Amino acid sequence: MKSPARLSITALFACALSLSGCHKDDPEVPDAGPSPTGTAVERSDYVDVVPDVPCADPDYASPRANCEDPGSFRLSGCDLAAVGDPALLGTYRAILRYHSESAFGAGFRLNPDGSPGTLMGRPLVRQQVGAQGFFLTNEYTTTTKAVQRYALAGCRVPEPGRITGCFVRCTDGVPEYSGTFDARRMNWSRETPTSPSLRLVSETSIALGDPVDVYVTKGHAYVVSLPRGTLAGGLSVVNVADKAHPFIVTMLNLPNDSYWNGVWAKGDALYIASANSGVIVYDISNPAAPQYVRSLPGGAINVHTVFVDGDRLYAMSPAPNGETLLFDVATPLEPKLLSRISVPRDDPYGYPHDAFAYQDRLYVNHATTGYVVLDVTRPDVTPVLGGYSFPGQYSHANAVGTFDGRTIAFEGGERFGAHLRVLDVTDPARIRLLAQVKMRAETSIHNMVLKGTRLYVAWYHEGVRVFDVATPESPREVASFNTFDEFHPRSTDSLYQGAIGMRVPGDGAVYVVDLSRGLFVFEEP
Repeated sequence: MKSPARLSITALFACALSLSGCHKDDPEVPDAGPSPTGTAVERSDYVDVVPDVPCADPDYASPRANCEDPGSFRLSGCDLAAVGDPALLGTYRAILRYHSESAFGAGFRLNPDGSPGTLMGRPLVRQQVGAQGFFLTNEYTTTTKAVQRYALAGCRVPEPGRITGCFVRCTDGVPEYSGTFDARRMNWSRETPTSPSLRLVSETSIALGDPVDVYVTKGHAYVVSLPRGTLAGGLSVVNVADKAHPFIVTMLNLPNDSYWNGVWAKGDALYIASANSGVIVYDISNPAAPQYVRSLPGGAINVHTVFVDGDRLYAMSPAPNGETLLFDVATPLEPKLLSRISVPRDDPYGYPHDAFAYQDRLYVNHATTGYVVLDVTRPDVTPVLGGYSFPGQYSHANAVGTFDGRTIAFEGGERFGAHLRVLDVTDPARIRLLAQVKMRAETSIHNMVLKGTRLYVAWYHEGVRVFDVATPESPREVASFNTFDEFHPRSTDSLYQGAIGMRVPGDGAVYVVDLSRGLFVFEEP
C-alpha cells in the first residue's frame, strides 16, 4: 500500500506532464496572528473543504466501493433524483479529495447529444445519469501496463451547476483509494454578472493546434499554438487592419518543431518561444510573410515564454537547466546572448515560467519556488533581492507598475484555486500582500496585462476579466467576457480551457486567445 507522501508525489508528477504545470494541494496556512496594518493574510491558493456527503469512507486507504458497481457506494441519504437530472449535463471541473493534505483537480464532460463523455480527458467506459443516479467510470493503461480506473458516484446537488459525491481509484480491478469530490459546471449561466460585458468585435478560428499566445504589431496578430493530438502547432498570422473582419494570411511551423508557447516582437523581428529549439527569430519586415532567420542559443532547449524590455530579450527556459536567457536585441534581428540567469531552488519542479522586467528588476514567476525579484542592472551579476512564496504555490504570470510612488505587482498561479494577488514590492526584501481576487476554487488564472490602471486577466474558464486597480488594495472588476464554450467541438474537460493569452497594444482593441475558439477582438473598455 502506498503512503500518503507517495500518493502526493504521484499526483505532482502527473501535474508536471501537463500543459504548463500545476502542483499538489496543501492545507490552509495556519493562523500566524495579527498582520501589519495594510497587509492581507495569505491563505494559499486552496483552502481545504470537506464535502458534506454520507458516502465518504472513514479511511481513504480502505475503500468500501469498487469501480464497477454504483451500488457498492453507500448512497443512502443521497439525492439520486437530483444528481440524475439530465439538466446537469455539461463540462465540469472538480476537486477530488483523498484527505486534508492530498487533493487534485480533474474534469469531466457529459454531452447532451448522447455521444460518449470524458473523465480526466479519457473516454468514459460507463456513464449513468438518470433516475438511478449519477455514476461515471473511465479507464486507461499506465506506463507500467496497469489498468487504472476512477469511478465517481454523485450524491447531492448543493446548488444549481454543482455536484458533490464520492470516488474510488482502482488498479487492475482492485480498489486502492477513495475520497470525495466537489464539481462545478464551467459555464456562466448560473453566475451573477459582476461587471458589464466587453464589446465583441470579431472572432477568428485558428486551425493550427491549440492557440495559446498572441502579439500584435504592424496591423497583424501573430498567434502561436501548441500541438493538439496529431495536429501540429505553429504560427498563424492574422491580418487585423479591419478588426471587424480579420483573416488569416499565413500559417507556418518548422519540421519536428511546433510546440510554440510564447511570442513577442521588436521592430522587424518576431521572437517565438519554442520547446524544441529555444528562441526562434523571424524577419517580419513583410508582416504577412515571416521569414526564418535563426534559432537561439542553439541546440535543443525548451523556452516557454519571452519578454522584451527595451534592448533586452528575456527567454524563460524550463529545461534542461531551469534558467532565464538574457539577450541584447539592440539589433533586433541579431540577438546576442549576454547571460544565463539561475535562481537558487530546492524543488526540482521549480523553473522560470514567465517574467516581467521593470526598472532594472526582473520579476520572475518561478513555479514552485515562488515569485522571485532579481536585480538585472548588470546582465552578468543578477542577485536575488527578495521573493514571495506560500505552500502549494505555482507562480505563473505577473505584471508590475508604479502607483502613488509604490511599486505594485499583480501575480497569479496556474493550478486549481489559483487567484490574483496584489503585492507591494517596493522593498523586495519585505514584500507585502495587499489584496486578493478569487473566482471559483476549481479554476485557474493564466496570463495578465497591465495598461495604466487597468489590469486585464486571461482566467481560463472564468474568461476575460478587467479590473480597475487605481487603488491597488481594492481591485474593482469593470468588464468581463466568457470565451469558454463547454460544448465546442474542440473543448475538453481540462483545466487548460478558455481564455489563455492576451495583448492590449494601444490601438483601441483587446486581443484574446481562447484554446478552442481562437482569436477574439474586443473594444478596449
